[in-house]
Amino acid sequence: MRFPLLLCFASLSVLSAAPPGTTSSRIAVDQFGYMPEMAKVAVLSDPQAGFNAAESYTPGATLQVREWGTNAIVLSASPVAWNGGATHLQSGDKVWWFDFSAVTKWGEYYVYDPTNDLRSDRFRVAHDVYREVLQQAVRVFFYQRRGAAKQPPFTDAKWADTASHLGPLQDPQCRLISDPTNAALTKDLRGGWFDAGDYNKYTNWTCGTLSDLLLAYEQNPLIWNDDYNLPESGNGIPDLLDEIKWELDWLLRMQNANGSVLSKVGVLGFQAASPPSADTAQMFYGAASTSATFATAATFAHAARVFSSTGQTSYATTLSTGAAAAWAWGVANPSAVFSNTGFSSVNPEVDAYGRSMFKLTAAIYLYALTANATYKTYVEANYLTAQPMQWYYWYGFESTTQDALLYYSSLPGVTASVANEIRIRKQSSMGGSEFLPAFTGKTDAWRANLKDSDYVWGSNTVKGHVGTIFRQQLTYGLDAPNAANYRAAAGGFLNYFHGVNPLAMTYLTNMSAYGGDRCANEIYHSWFADGTPWDNALTSLKGPPPGYVTGGANPTYTPDSAYSGAPIVPPTSQPIQKSYKDWNTSWPQNSWQLTEPAIYSQAAYVQLLASFPRPLTYDDWKNGYALSAGQSTVDADANTDGVTNLEEFAFSLAPTGSNTKTIPTPSPQTHNIAGQNRRFLTVTFPRQLSTGDMTYIVQASGDLTSWTDVCTATGTATPTGPGFVSQTGTGYQRTVTARDTVEGVRRFLRILVRKN
Repeated sequence: MRFPLLLCFASLSVLSAAPPGTTSSRIAVDQFGYMPEMAKVAVLSDPQAGFNAAESYTPGATLQVREWGTNAIVLSASPVAWNGGATHLQSGDKVWWFDFSAVTKWGEYYVYDPTNDLRSDRFRVAHDVYREVLQQAVRVFFYQRRGAAKQPPFTDAKWADTASHLGPLQDPQCRLISDPTNAALTKDLRGGWFDAGDYNKYTNWTCGTLSDLLLAYEQNPLIWNDDYNLPESGNGIPDLLDEIKWELDWLLRMQNANGSVLSKVGVLGFQAASPPSADTAQMFYGAASTSATFATAATFAHAARVFSSTGQTSYATTLSTGAAAAWAWGVANPSAVFSNTGFSSVNPEVDAYGRSMFKLTAAIYLYALTANATYKTYVEANYLTAQPMQWYYWYGFESTTQDALLYYSSLPGVTASVANEIRIRKQSSMGGSEFLPAFTGKTDAWRANLKDSDYVWGSNTVKGHVGTIFRQQLTYGLDAPNAANYRAAAGGFLNYFHGVNPLAMTYLTNMSAYGGDRCANEIYHSWFADGTPWDNALTSLKGPPPGYVTGGANPTYTPDSAYSGAPIVPPTSQPIQKSYKDWNTSWPQNSWQLTEPAIYSQAAYVQLLASFPRPLTYDDWKNGYALSAGQSTVDADANTDGVTNLEEFAFSLAPTGSNTKTIPTPSPQTHNIAGQNRRFLTVTFPRQLSTGDMTYIVQASGDLTSWTDVCTATGTATPTGPGFVSQTGTGYQRTVTARDTVEGVRRFLRILVRKN
């Protein structure tokens, strides 16, 4: 513990040397990088089948991890042939694994093969390596907003557009599809997100999307910041919740006064224009249905619990009221089926089983919200009807129900045998051939196993959900002895999205500014369509915005029967994981089967990605800087700048090189107290909100001898004390302001920091 001192530092420049060799897609790494504690495995490939079979690569006996900029060798090791040198059937590749998990120091690196003079893409190892990636992935929902302007400073000018779908007979004047001339049935259905590459909105499909995003927040609340450059940024609410609220506000408009919820909003056919503001087609809505109503009841109840936990009680009450009304209508109207007559776009209706699962999910979240025994009784009488429970099998196509069941098992007041049975059957699934044995047995050469039949239209949605199935083992404390395996398995699915796949491509658009080296360049989307200025990230004037997750590999792809051109290779005639083409041509080639983004694919990826970041601890920090034993203690001064390691960590400084920042110093400031402006000595400081790890104590004195605590901040708790003024920001780094409690000419403040 020390007094704060004002320190000045000079910056230090470091010469950078060009890396040796040529970058090769045959050495696949996560192009953004890895958190220090993650398993880190580069996958090296020699194609035997598929569009790139003519390429040839055999790695040398020894590979190196080198530091970017200095080219210093930090690790040398041998690659290991996958499955004894067999060809992996799903990719058509012979594969080697190069494990460099031992590299944990924060920095930028590349894998180098000195025998072949080839290197991987550059990547980072850092605690915050996915921060910007997560931010851009969430910002995709901003670009998907209907009825909202996208204008600087909230976007680059190249993706600017005025608010869409607000014209005559559009969203504010939506007509019922079955009675389109009846003006009395006009509804204001503004807002919400484009569902996918089209501009329609579907109630049922937003349920799973919002479930993924709400769980992404709930299961890791400290990582979410309020600086994603949304119009709502800076309002003190994590931007993920601001974005979720945009969709919830639309769902509230979709709810009728009697509690029922409308099924969809869209055009009659497939009309669209680029950019969205140019779309003037009339909009129609579909009638209410049982499935849409129960799906919305589940969403409102879940969201009400989340928004209440963040202090947004008024909005939570609105959602809670809507959830209860939807439940009551659904119970009274169990068989209201939406026909989709009049629409050419897809029917979002589900079968009787699907309706029952929406009802079960609604009951789970309503019980979580209210603790009402009615909902508990329903859940416990019906939870065994869920297919995952019947089959003892969790899988990537029923994630909303599965997530709700696990959620229920963690709630207070639940019958213990029910909670245990849910967990037992989840754990039984993990013992199946697709999950833990697939990971430990190295079934997938690219470390993100799906069975052949799971590679369908939207396979990246399945990839995201299966990765989360592994990650849930950690979230819910299941099978603790295998925690490291589950963590590494989930990491393999994340790495797959980021370039560890047979295409060595990041399945996110236009991420070169954030570390992506070979990104998806085109997506099937009405805004970013073929031939528009937004067509291609590399060759078009503007390209699509960053962060869109594409549909993914799809061996079931076929062009329309009207197509008469040459075979489209790829994606046809390829091994499963190479059944992909980076293009967005419309009918009759039908590229949407591969490259169309969708809010549910995006949410599945966001939920998986968001499970990895966590608050920084002192041990993370010292290991990230690779402090040696004598320099790693809290009282050491690793860079001899007069500031201890603990103070460097506490105030977001660095223990190596020269700092350009200083530790906080107090100054006199005016505060309004009981309507009077009064001046007190005040200090503002950054705070690491690491769980249980740090305590900050602000003390005041008039004589430098007798000190009084005026503000204390411990762990993740809100600061307390008579001198506490404010804590701002979201995420795991906050800014605290504290003041003296005594006015006077000669006063002093100091901050004591300690590692708990």
